[in-house]
Order: sequence, then structure tokens, then C-alpha cells
Amino acid sequence: MEYLAQLVTSFIGSAGFGIIFNVPRETVLKCGFVGMSGWICYFILSQNGVDIIPATAMASTLIAVISQLFAKIYKTPMTIFTVGGIIPLVPGGMAYNAMRHFVENDYNTAISLAAKAFLISGSIAIGLVFSEVLHQIIKRIKYRKKMV
Repeated sequence: MEYLAQLVTSFIGSAGFGIIFNVPRETVLKCGFVGMSGWICYFILSQNGVDIIPATAMASTLIAVISQLFAKIYKTPMTIFTVGGIIPLVPGGMAYNAMRHFVENDYNTAISLAAKAFLISGSIAIGLVFSEVLHQIIKRIKYRKKMV
């Protein structure tokens, strides 16, 4: 039941941000699917003992891979799917709590939360870049096979 709730809420959140970001109507459900896939990957990994930093990196890599596939299939920019899909992974609540603790003069907790939010944000970027690097390597291998 918990997995179903995670699937539904992450789908709604990603599709909702797709609407806010004015993506084409035919891609809203696909944005929701991308976000849902990334979030459930993150959720399963974090529930099974993987630290949240590598779990976020793996989930963002999955989001970028699915976004690349959808971009090719539906002939739309990859960014349309990536932006909506990455939203569930963004550590907004954690950054908010870090700022709140700074304001309350609880600096130890604030620095801890801020560092964790920074590391999660970095792992999102690393996952997206890693997916693009994989894509370029595969593309070059296919190109070289055609040339031979």
C-alpha cells in the first residue's frame, strides 16, 4: 500500500510541475511517468539500505535515460521530461529546514542539513551528466560500427 501511495503522489507531483512549467499537453502524463519512475527507484533503494546520496544519483540517472528515450520516441526536447521528472528528488524541504535552523541559531543542525541538501543536489547533477555521458558513448560505438 505504501508503494502505491508513493507511485501516485510522485506521478501527480511530476505531472503537476509539468503543467506549471507549461509543457505540451500530450507530454504531461509522460512527465508524470518519468518522475514516478525516478522516485520509486529512489524510494526502493533508500528503503533497502542504500544511502540517499547514491540513491538520488541512480534515480536521476534513470530519469535522464527515460527522458532521452521519450525525447527520441516523441521527437520532443529531453528537457521537457527531465525538468518535471526530477522534481520529486529535489531536496527543497531539507533546504528549508536548514534555513529554519540557521534562523533559530541551531547551527550544528543547520550545517548538517545544508550539507546534505547540497550533496543531494550534486548527486542529481551527477546522475544527469552520467546519463548523458553513457548516451554519447553508446552513440559513438554505434557510429563506429556503421563506419566499419
